[in-house]
Amino acid sequence: MKQHLIKTLRWLAIGMLIVVAAPYVLGKMNFYSASHAETPSVGQAILASVMPSTPPLSYADAVERAAPAVVSVKTTKEISTEMNPFFQDPFFRRFFGVDPDAMEQAPKEQQQGVGSGVIVSTTGHILTNNHVVKGADTVTVTLQDGRTGEAKVIGSDPETDLAVLKVELDKLPSIQLGASKNLRVGDVVLAIGNPFGFDQTVTQGIISATERAGFEMGNLSNLIQTDAAINPGNSGGALIDTLGRLVAINTSIYSRSGGYQGIGFAIPIDQANEIMEQLISGKKISRGWLGVVLQNLNAETRDLLNYKDDEGVYVRATTQGSPAQKAGLLPGDVIRKINNVSVKEVNKTTSLVASLKAGDNYPIEIYRKGDIMTFTVMLGERKAFQEPNSKTKR
Repeated sequence: MKQHLIKTLRWLAIGMLIVVAAPYVLGKMNFYSASHAETPSVGQAILASVMPSTPPLSYADAVERAAPAVVSVKTTKEISTEMNPFFQDPFFRRFFGVDPDAMEQAPKEQQQGVGSGVIVSTTGHILTNNHVVKGADTVTVTLQDGRTGEAKVIGSDPETDLAVLKVELDKLPSIQLGASKNLRVGDVVLAIGNPFGFDQTVTQGIISATERAGFEMGNLSNLIQTDAAINPGNSGGALIDTLGRLVAINTSIYSRSGGYQGIGFAIPIDQANEIMEQLISGKKISRGWLGVVLQNLNAETRDLLNYKDDEGVYVRATTQGSPAQKAGLLPGDVIRKINNVSVKEVNKTTSLVASLKAGDNYPIEIYRKGDIMTFTVMLGERKAFQEPNSKTKR
């Protein structure tokens, strides 16, 4: 009996011990399981390392810096409307008793235009396109903050399609200038302007190409090509980088329909800034002229000339009485260097000559029948630019 009581008490003690210890043991087991559940697998760790830890990239800061300096440019111009041919007939005038003197005056109407511009200094200087303000009787600019003011055209350069305006307003914002020479194909850019009158519109794209020329754009060369949407009204607006710096002035699109097709062009700010400074100072913009017809070298021409070097452009012809002809250059020559700068492409060669001063002497190195020769050429002045009539919309 006594032994039975002892066994019973022993089992009761073991049971009580189990009851007391169970929560502790189970807690340990749960902690162990939870800790292992929170440890990611190798695949999960790799996925976590490539996933962004911040929200998608935004260009809002760049736009916030640049947009206050982008203005809407509105112009008015009085034009004569066409007179009905009947009113130009003397018999018609006499028969109906119309005063001939009164009919000499064709009816007038106001033509309005809209574009964009960029404030580049707190003194009120604004860069825009020449075609935006050409022939305008009045030019009015509207800022992002709603202020408006009448602007004066300080000067214009049809060759580069640039114009400088001046507006007299207080506390003007201005944009920070970038460096277009540093741009690379694939760089992200933003276009800010007023397409179709929609003020302060921002579009995004990349640099599609640099140093573009041709496309029936007359003498416009060294242009930046972008797929950022540029439409009528964007002309003269800003093309900025992702830091909000001005890298180019939007000027045109290439389009068969008149609308955006992913090919837009802008004037590099390095070139625009140089022209702007000359216009503000009142200096005449003079461009050098050599008087040659050039062609890029190809393999066939190199073999024909027995010319193996990489640089150079081929002279197809020289203009009668031109600086090139007077200096002794001949068709068939290969121009290797101009003013000690190596040349390789026609567009860049033309731009280089244009950047030199008319009336000054410059060395030109050529290849002719196996010999390398150097001539001294006094450049002439390029004739005034005639605007093209093309499919390039502005």
